[in-house]
Amino acid sequence: MSTTILEERKDQIHRTGEGDIDIACNRESLAGAVSQRACVFCGSRVVLYPIADALHLVHGPIGCAVYTWDIRGALSSGPELHRLSFSTDLQELDVVFGGEKKLAAALDELIDRHSPKAAFVYSTCIVGLIGDDLEAVCRKMSEEKGIPVLPVQSEGFKGSKREGYLAACKAMFKLVGTRETTGISPVSINILGDFNLAGEIWIIREYFERMGVEVVANVTGDGRVDDICRCHGAALNLVQCSGATLDLAKMMEEKYGTPHLRVSYLGIEDMADSLYQVADFFKDKDPGIVARTEALVREELQKLMPELARYRKDLEGKKVAMYVGGSFKAFSLLKAFRHLGMKVVMVGSQTGTKEDYAELEQIADPGTIIVDDANPLELSQFIKEKDVDIFVGGVKERPIAFKLGVGFCDHNHERKEALEGFVGMLNFAREIHSSAMSPVWQFAPRRANRITVEKKEAVNE
Repeated sequence: MSTTILEERKDQIHRTGEGDIDIACNRESLAGAVSQRACVFCGSRVVLYPIADALHLVHGPIGCAVYTWDIRGALSSGPELHRLSFSTDLQELDVVFGGEKKLAAALDELIDRHSPKAAFVYSTCIVGLIGDDLEAVCRKMSEEKGIPVLPVQSEGFKGSKREGYLAACKAMFKLVGTRETTGISPVSINILGDFNLAGEIWIIREYFERMGVEVVANVTGDGRVDDICRCHGAALNLVQCSGATLDLAKMMEEKYGTPHLRVSYLGIEDMADSLYQVADFFKDKDPGIVARTEALVREELQKLMPELARYRKDLEGKKVAMYVGGSFKAFSLLKAFRHLGMKVVMVGSQTGTKEDYAELEQIADPGTIIVDDANPLELSQFIKEKDVDIFVGGVKERPIAFKLGVGFCDHNHERKEALEGFVGMLNFAREIHSSAMSPVWQFAPRRANRITVEKKEAVNE
């Protein structure tokens, strides 16, 4: 193990094939630090933020609101109230005397001005310390304004980003079951855990519409409060990002008996398998759904596979490192890279569990580095050690890749390119190809010698 790795970090790093995997994970985030793994408050914000017709008010210092302003590239087909970032901007005197009056005044003004369908009020570290009664203020404002005003108990010091997911699900669950479900088809679903980055949920909804499946609610990409209020009428919940909305699916199953399936819309196998799982679930209610699904997949693959083969000729054998937020992405991306003939040599996650990492080891190649909640020094060291050709990550990882002369693919929540579905797989292959094959890398000192050697070998052959 390299000396770059701190002693206290070694139990969060594993190399496949070198003993049993037992990665330490799910450790608490450091409150107040913009670290690789975000805090509880940030976790709740990234889940709830895409609900487009709700008011989102951060009760805390202005820095918390700035940190999470427009944190997802979540597109809306209608209202865009979610794009605004509101804060009570707590100051020193509010810490001494309490911020409840300031919160009530802010809600009073904002609800009158914007007429939201609901309001989410996020608690931050300082609110947890001074003891403001968020629930009492929200309850009073809900009675006065006639809309749900929901406290999100998301004090940053309470744990890690995953606890923020749970806080978000608890707040959303108060909406579920508060509207009529008349007219909902028996062949119907809710899409949980997709945040409509670059319009991806519209791609997935179109697939289900072609299958004859009604989508009741998007939770939460392009989300609407009224849809969430009646989503208990759907026959099935599809959970993509397991950390973000799995708790909500479990709550709905316990109270309303709504079953759920774990799915992924990234890559070829997982996208097709997700559609087939839904078709299999509804085949007794709709005998023709399996045939329609098979036709859909066949039609999409006929368009996709010849294009992938063209990109694979250049990408065969190139090495990939990836560091993603949710571990569910890692499973799908690893399979997607194999379709392109590429080898994943490092995979990391911010919010993976022991079960996730154990499953990753089963499908990863021997020698693959698996890391939980990595830091920039580690990522830089692994990229150099494995001499990777392309790095897949988020906005914080982009400078690392470029400084080391490595191609980069943005797979984070701020991206502008749709990467889900069959069309998303083509977009992904195109982006990987353009990044990895760019001639600019021959001018990067660390990689120039290797590229020169490869060219000489190709000429000799």
